[in-house]
Amino acid sequence: MPAARRGSKSSAGAGQAPPGVGRSLQPEKPPHAVLRRGRRGEEVPGLELVVITGMSGSGKGSVLRAFEDLGYYSVDNLPVDLIATFAELCRTSRDIFHAALVVDVREGEALNRFPAQLHRLRSLAPVKLLFLEASDEAVMRRYSETRRPHPLAGEQPISQAIRTERERLKKIRALSDVILDTSKFNVHELRALIHDRFKGSEQARSMLVSCTSFGYRQGVPPDSDLVFDVRFLPNPNYIPQFRPLSGKHPRVSKYIKSFPQTEEFINRISELLVYLVPHYIREGKSYLTIAFGCTGGQHRSVTIADAIRKSLAAAGFATKVVHRDINR
Repeated sequence: MPAARRGSKSSAGAGQAPPGVGRSLQPEKPPHAVLRRGRRGEEVPGLELVVITGMSGSGKGSVLRAFEDLGYYSVDNLPVDLIATFAELCRTSRDIFHAALVVDVREGEALNRFPAQLHRLRSLAPVKLLFLEASDEAVMRRYSETRRPHPLAGEQPISQAIRTERERLKKIRALSDVILDTSKFNVHELRALIHDRFKGSEQARSMLVSCTSFGYRQGVPPDSDLVFDVRFLPNPNYIPQFRPLSGKHPRVSKYIKSFPQTEEFINRISELLVYLVPHYIREGKSYLTIAFGCTGGQHRSVTIADAIRKSLAAAGFATKVVHRDINR
């Protein structure tokens, strides 16, 4: 049986769909679905419906809970053949203005009928089809951590179940308005992303920027999108009192920033990134990793990553910092 949950009332307006990932998050609205009558006879926004689908282990449950937090009437695992009926009931309700539901491979063979149901659904209300996916490695790691069975696993290895699921979801993925790769997100970051986008936040906040420090001795982080080498800066490792400390220590940070080339680098790179990030957002990226490397990954790269993160946060971007090699 599907699990239905009713969220609290949301301040997000029906016409305030946020900017999207990959494809636009703002679909064309059928004229008949824009306005309807409220309890007191006033004109109120029509129903907005989000259908969440995608790979098992990609975070569909977390995303549904995030929509519930925003006031969406939320339903998990609704049978495909009941989706249009559900939308019609919500559309004629005087209390439900936003709804979200999950449809996935747990439906079995009925999932093959979903494209036709989606076409019918779009004639009833504005619909966003949100497709979540993740890398094979991320999905296998998540199932290993939770120890839950993959819905298609049965007697076959989970790696084969993932390949089977990707194949079964190809047609639905092609119909999606939004495709979101959650491989690099934890639960909190994923829910924050949904909150930002569907509350109508400004576009700049719709991508998470990770500033990562690392040491070249351990290799460049393989998931880096942009890499900056800061080994040209004076190395605190050669000063005995700084060697056991990290770039997060105020004295070490002050020493690194005392050189004019450090300040100029921080300013120039911050300006470059403030220019670049909106372009990455428009191209559909949801996660950008900017890596700063020094020799050991304990001093210069740490200070610089912290400084750049602060600059980007001050410019209005959603940011995080990761110090990969700080304790090595």
